[in-house]
Amino acid sequence: MKVYESYDDLPKLKLPYGNEIFISDSTIRDGSQMPGIVLTRDHKLQIYEYLHEIGIEKLEAFVFNQRDKDAVKLMFDRGYECPEITGWSRASRGDIDKILEVDGLEETGILMSVSDTHITSKMRLSGREEAEEKYLDALQYAVDHGLRTRAHLEDMTRADNYNFVFPLIEKIMEIDPDCIIRVCDTVGYGLPYIGIDEPYGIPKIMEHLKKEIKVKNIETHIHDDYGMGTASSIAGYWYGANWSSVTFLGIGERAGNTGMEKILLFLADRVEGFEKYNLEPISRFTDFMEKALGLRIPRNKPVVGKNIFAHESGIHAAGILKNPFNYEPYPPELIGGKRLLLIGDSSGLEIIRHKVQETLNELLGVETAVEKDDERLLSIQQEIQKLYDNEERVSCISDEELLAYVEKYFLCQSICDPVHAGGRGKFAKKE
Repeated sequence: MKVYESYDDLPKLKLPYGNEIFISDSTIRDGSQMPGIVLTRDHKLQIYEYLHEIGIEKLEAFVFNQRDKDAVKLMFDRGYECPEITGWSRASRGDIDKILEVDGLEETGILMSVSDTHITSKMRLSGREEAEEKYLDALQYAVDHGLRTRAHLEDMTRADNYNFVFPLIEKIMEIDPDCIIRVCDTVGYGLPYIGIDEPYGIPKIMEHLKKEIKVKNIETHIHDDYGMGTASSIAGYWYGANWSSVTFLGIGERAGNTGMEKILLFLADRVEGFEKYNLEPISRFTDFMEKALGLRIPRNKPVVGKNIFAHESGIHAAGILKNPFNYEPYPPELIGGKRLLLIGDSSGLEIIRHKVQETLNELLGVETAVEKDDERLLSIQQEIQKLYDNEERVSCISDEELLAYVEKYFLCQSICDPVHAGGRGKFAKKE
């Protein structure tokens, strides 16, 4: 009989192919194109520091202007082995020359738009034949000048893969057998389900590239327009990809990209063999992105939201106090987070007892025990519930307010009115 009563009891998943897999970050490249944010040189350098601390293998950067080049130089000056700094260019010799001008860059992505709408209406090319000629010429030029390459196959999940993209990839592999074939789900049409084929099925694309074309290096680059970014990126790994291209917090155009933090958490916590990543900086990285870029992160956002380890409801909070495994899928320390117990309108007596006891211990400097049937505790609960019953309160009880209640009922000396303690309470306006 299997008994699951702790995190260590749960079995880890295994990747079917057993292939070594990696992460390539595009926060300062694709993420920087998010409307409303501007990444300065200092921002990019700090992001690079966090990626290094986590252990991300590659970083993708623009080098089109002097600001971009200055940021890349500052990163190189750090002397880190990871993440490797790589470039990105359109399929033109001129763009590739810009990569070659930057000392230290040894790899570049090359944009190859493969859907018919991108080829004709966006790029104004005559058709697939001209597009193929343009892409292969740029790839050959990069290889001839000693660069490693990534073929950025834009809009592949809306392209004619069997009749155009797969044959193109075969020609790419003839020029550069080690080229990383980046499968780009540019508007989020891809699906992670095995039974779906042309053009949406991520598993089918992975299997065709791996088994039929024998591609050595496959990478997913998924946009999150339908909310499938994380699932499709994981499906990529599951069916043969050894890279995924992501951004931190999923920033990027429209609905953004696959969020790095979600992929990291899934790999480190659920899949066997990913001790190489250090997730502890995630909370600090998130705080930096919020403050430096002015991002608004929903409180319930997976992995990084403020409510991820916050507990208020009676049943959940009581379960957490008995054993965090009851309601927390992973320990907060894993990502550098902290557990937060809150008193609100759905809180039961157990969480109030715990918070009162915690406050007394801190206040008196000795270990105390408060029983659930203590009349003073019941009085505090009744006062708090009265606030919510009368709809005078629309927020949780702050620690300062709880301290005032503890002083009033346990020390027989109220320093201030609990309802207004600390000036942090929020109240519904009375008519």
